Amino acid sequence: MEAHTPESPAAEAAPPDAPRAGSRPWEALPADAAAALRPELSGLADEIIGAISREVPDYARPLEGPFGRGLRQGVEEALRQFMDMIEGPSSGRGPGREVYVNLGRGEWRAGRSLDALLAAYRVGARVAWRRMVTAGERVGIAPRHLYVLAESIFAYIDELSGESVEGFTREQAAAAGELQRRRARLVALLIQDPPADRAAVEAAAAEAGWPLPRTLAAVAVEGEDADRLARRLDTDVLAAPAPPFVCLLVPDPAGPGRRERLERGTGELRGAIGPVMPWTEADISHARARAALGLVLDGSLPRNRGLLDAAEHRVALLLGQDRRLASELSAGALAPLEGLTAAQRERLRETLAAWLRHRGRTEQVAGTLHVHPQTVRYRMRRLRELFGDALDDPDERFELELALRARTG
Repeated sequence: MEAHTPESPAAEAAPPDAPRAGSRPWEALPADAAAALRPELSGLADEIIGAISREVPDYARPLEGPFGRGLRQGVEEALRQFMDMIEGPSSGRGPGREVYVNLGRGEWRAGRSLDALLAAYRVGARVAWRRMVTAGERVGIAPRHLYVLAESIFAYIDELSGESVEGFTREQAAAAGELQRRRARLVALLIQDPPADRAAVEAAAAEAGWPLPRTLAAVAVEGEDADRLARRLDTDVLAAPAPPFVCLLVPDPAGPGRRERLERGTGELRGAIGPVMPWTEADISHARARAALGLVLDGSLPRNRGLLDAAEHRVALLLGQDRRLASELSAGALAPLEGLTAAQRERLRETLAAWLRHRGRTEQVAGTLHVHPQTVRYRMRRLRELFGDALDDPDERFELELALRARTG
């Protein structure tokens, strides 16, 4: 704002007897000042519009069509309202403020920043001050009132500027909200099962301004605030509610720095990332990410730092598809351990899992368990007593390994 720049008349020290004014300094002006200044309005509007066209580069063009009409309406309405407030300070501006709210909206819709409009307001204030002080001196308005007139003009321009900022940000927020709604609809189409029609997805992607990538990965994140999460991520990452989680769709997930930025954006929230798939199979990536996060939340998979990679836990995901069946498999295959104490069962389960993983290599089993090889041999003798020939049958060993994985996730 230029309301109190050093070269502005309002910046000069007012004489001691100047009326004191608050945030609405025009209330201190005599009502007959408006009658003396009103005849200047018709010519003043043309002078202000000419100065804006010369001094504001974005407006240095023929002021025609809707843009020209809007600018002229804004200038003429500003001058009229200003005079009305001098004559009746308590009446307020009423619906007149919407003119300047709408000017701010128009700047957003035109793809411009507010810099040009606010500069135009400052130019208008300077031209109005010069013209009005000349007219005021000519009709004999007291100098102390001219000081208040300067303060009033620049305070009024500040008020108009604030209204245009309000309109601009309101339109900006509405546009962002509409874009997010379109993106949420696109996410819903991409992850639905059965998959949506390809043409419908392509049309939704065009509406959302999101080029469909060759490949993507879905991320399931705990929580419900998709909009807040989206603001912390790369602009090409889609975020939308997919209750009870938030779904992220990440193009080019293996791109430079992408994983690190995802980790930072999700912060301490628990989440899982699905496998990289063509966009036509985004539903598969999402289903696996969602299933993996479910296993984390119920304690079946460990909670490590960062996003859990579903591709590293495919057996757990497979077993997790039918939790009841997996539980029955585990209970049946490991039934020989039921007669032992809890501590004994745990030691033998750990030993059996390591023995199966290392294909009976005693030294490697001992290293994994951090025990002496002789301890491994003792425990294996006990396991053979309990399980018998099952330890030598490939199918039985496979079922035992599945049972142990189903139990531990």
